[in-house]
Amino acid sequence: MVDLVPIPLGVLVTRLFRELALRRSAFDLPQKFFVQATPGRDLSVSFHGRRVATPFGPAAGPHTQMAQNIVSSWLAGGRVIELKTVQIKDRLELTRPCIDVETVGFNVEWSQELTLEQSLEEYVKASMLIEMLKADGVVTGLDETVFDMSVGYDLAGIRSERVRAFMAGMMDASAVVEKLRAEIPDEWARFRDLAFPTRLSDTLTLSTFHGCPPEEIEKIAAFLLEEVGIDVIVKLNPTLLGRDQLTALLRDRLGYTELTVPDAAFDKDATWTQVTGFVDRLGVLAEKLGRRFGVKFSNTLVVKNHKSFFSSAETNMYLSGPPLHPIAIALVDRFRKVFGDRFPISFSAGIDEGNFADAVALGLTPVTVCTNFLKPGGYRRGYRFFQVLTSRMAELGADDIDTYVIKAFGKAEAALDELGLSPERVATCKAALAAGGDLRTAAGDAFAPWVSAARLLNTAAYAAQVAASSRYDAAEHSTPPKKINSNLVLFDCLTCDKCIPVCPNDANFTFAIPPGETPIERLMKTADGWMAEPIGTLVLQKPRQIGTFADACNECGTCDVLCPEDGGPYLVKPMFFGSRTAFDDAPQRDGFVLERFDDGLRMVGRFAGRVVRLEVPAAGARLRYAGEGFDLTLDPADPAGTVEGTAEGTVDLGYFRIMEKILAAVTAPQAVNFVTAGLEQAATPA
Repeated sequence: MVDLVPIPLGVLVTRLFRELALRRSAFDLPQKFFVQATPGRDLSVSFHGRRVATPFGPAAGPHTQMAQNIVSSWLAGGRVIELKTVQIKDRLELTRPCIDVETVGFNVEWSQELTLEQSLEEYVKASMLIEMLKADGVVTGLDETVFDMSVGYDLAGIRSERVRAFMAGMMDASAVVEKLRAEIPDEWARFRDLAFPTRLSDTLTLSTFHGCPPEEIEKIAAFLLEEVGIDVIVKLNPTLLGRDQLTALLRDRLGYTELTVPDAAFDKDATWTQVTGFVDRLGVLAEKLGRRFGVKFSNTLVVKNHKSFFSSAETNMYLSGPPLHPIAIALVDRFRKVFGDRFPISFSAGIDEGNFADAVALGLTPVTVCTNFLKPGGYRRGYRFFQVLTSRMAELGADDIDTYVIKAFGKAEAALDELGLSPERVATCKAALAAGGDLRTAAGDAFAPWVSAARLLNTAAYAAQVAASSRYDAAEHSTPPKKINSNLVLFDCLTCDKCIPVCPNDANFTFAIPPGETPIERLMKTADGWMAEPIGTLVLQKPRQIGTFADACNECGTCDVLCPEDGGPYLVKPMFFGSRTAFDDAPQRDGFVLERFDDGLRMVGRFAGRVVRLEVPAAGARLRYAGEGFDLTLDPADPAGTVEGTAEGTVDLGYFRIMEKILAAVTAPQAVNFVTAGLEQAATPA
């Protein structure tokens, strides 16, 4: 089992604001890709009656688990942050790798990888970091943000003391905020007095297991509405289309003939009749309680695991990405044909820059993304979503989202005609529409019904458009990333940097080592002293190298899938742990940990399970190099002439030379990474 290790707030603050100052980026997201307010365009929408600055957000998943994920999603324009689903079983053994975006999207991952208590603290950290960024003016004009909880997977678990404590903590995080406030480093003491939000969330998206009985879903939602007192969205499954329609769409129409939905998925999942029944009842209950209720389309689609990428122990996997889009849109259309615009709809299914603006035009809120952020570019892709949306708004002369909804699909007049308004009011609205006037003023109290009618007409139009489109077909998404038939090694690669932005947790990073050749020696004790025998050469050809921060790496496999070379960066490249504890707790992973001690820096390395230690004093040229059977001090410029200490036999300096290079690189004055940020926050006793 590979465990994620939460990164302390002090380290996150140091890394974030040093990186902004030195590189004009945040967690490796360049500042030019931060989504900023567009003058003259109001992108705000209502979510459960709360105003949010944009209709966009990350879906519950790999982009909303760690604090740095959430901050990156926020900088990419997300203002409804659907937090990763938590549950009472928070010590699951998960298989690795667990995510495959070679073509579309598949995963075998369940739930959070942190404890409930850690998850709460991560979400508070993220909220505090966002407030710091706003206070520093890094992003302006898009302030309103909602953190949307996600819990699962059954009523017993959700009613448990620890899950109740998690939800209570999200609704009143004052104790955690005050604890973390004290961890803000002195260098950024200006942030300590910020009025950090303490009510992080009072909305929730319910995620249940595939096959959860409908009566269980209804009981959970009712419990959340009545006893917890929060607004609720229920995430629904793609199997609602029914066996025949879903199979025909997925295999026959879209061409994903290799995918098979297990019979059990249809046999156990709620039917359309059951879902529309409990949705209606929960809507009535929410209205009675003065709460809000909605649905989400859609959950992932369970299919049989036919891929060798995942463990054979996983009989099923979960489909996301492009093929899920037409399935979920068909469900949105079917749902609105039954309920009209009575219930708000959250959406996540194959969202990309080509359909985001369309989904917004249907009045879906939020429109969330997961698989697309796992493609090359990662969080950078969010910037393009907003470029497309604001460009379309400008073309239509729409200054706000509601006006955009009315105009987006050319259904404005048809929607107006459905409202039964007086001829005079209709004429006024059509005149404003033709002249590019203010539709809100022209329509008056009929504006909201006009928007609502447009949402329904847009939905029918878009559903027909998607059904006829080939952009989601298997033929359009069958080409895997190109491989160049070479294997990764510890140093040097294409340095294409694809592995850096695709990592949701920002675990991968670059560091600079000057190219060149360094002789590798073997030291031998002789009767006359020490002798150095050349045994090889360490050759570095590239000016930049790739490393992985172990605490933020869960070996999901995404960087491996997208890397042009074979082997997987997270498995082959230098691995760095954030603490000696994390290093010791992962004996199966080779890598390094850096520690400060009174007289300098210590680097502990593990190579093929063998542990060695390099100590660099604050002053002087002599280094200490020790391991099993040897403990030496030497000057790296003249090892044989300066070495002192003891050794059982010969000592190969290959690991010494590797560690010497890496240590200098990752601690260089301009280096920005979690390793150096951690070193600045704590000193380790000798």
